[in-house]
Amino acid sequence: MACVTGLGRPVMALVLLLLGMHTVLAACDDPPGRGVIWTGCDKKGADLKGLDLRGAVLLRSDFAGADLRGAKLSGADFSLADLHDAKMDKARLNKARLLRANLTGASLNGALLDGATLDHARLQGAQLEGARLRGASLYQADLSGANLRSALMDQADLSRAILNESDLSNASLAKATLQRAELEDAVLRGADLTQANLEGARLLFADLSEANLTSAILVQAVLTDARLDGARLDKARWVDRSRCGAGSVGECR
Repeated sequence: MACVTGLGRPVMALVLLLLGMHTVLAACDDPPGRGVIWTGCDKKGADLKGLDLRGAVLLRSDFAGADLRGAKLSGADFSLADLHDAKMDKARLNKARLLRANLTGASLNGALLDGATLDHARLQGAQLEGARLRGASLYQADLSGANLRSALMDQADLSRAILNESDLSNASLAKATLQRAELEDAVLRGADLTQANLEGARLLFADLSEANLTSAILVQAVLTDARLDGARLDKARWVDRSRCGAGSVGECR
């Protein structure tokens, strides 16, 4: 180190940083663990089920077909990662970041995604039955044809999300934001949409039978040929901004 002893403090600090950088940056072959850094790594088909990867940085990595069932992934960053056809059933992904991640065809049944960020994520055909997404952000996410039966999505942000042909039967969406969401041919039979904001949403041919829309906002929503048999509309704000009366069932009175 004699060659650097005469350097000024800023230069010395930079040299020490560069010399020690290898201890900070993780490589793709580093073992899995909490806080591991796998950026741009190839983990296709990897067996990671049940492992603890909390707080891991997994940006732009390829996890296509990987097995992450039951893995602890709270706070992990999967932004821009490829997770198509990955198995993530019952994984713990609360507060994880999945911005623009590809989750097409992924299996997330029973997964914990409370407070997770999935803005612009691709979830076409994904399996999310019974998943928990309370307070999650799915702004402009594509969930076309996704299975969200009995999912818990209270207070989730689904603004401008694409949910065409998705199955939300018996899902809980109380106080969720679905402004300008696309829900053509979606199944929301028995869903809880109490106080949900569906302003400007497109619900053409959607099945809302037996759904609870008490105090929901439906201003400027498109409900052409939507099914509302048995749907509760007490105090809902209707398409024309009128307020539905107490006891309104199947139609706004």
